[in-house]
Amino acid sequence: MPSHGSLTKAGKVRKQTPKIPAKPRKNPAPRIRNRIEYRRMLMRAQQGGPARRRR
Repeated sequence: MPSHGSLTKAGKVRKQTPKIPAKPRKNPAPRIRNRIEYRRMLMRAQQGGPARRRR
């Protein structure tokens, strides 16, 4: 099956793109935030607090 361009040109554009340093995050990453919210939800359920209502 023919390919669209040769494999010798693979990754050409990405290698030419200048590396930009990442900006510092203001909020924690979503994975960490979800873990914190899950723990809060468990603590609230164990304490017998109000359950969340659906609309």
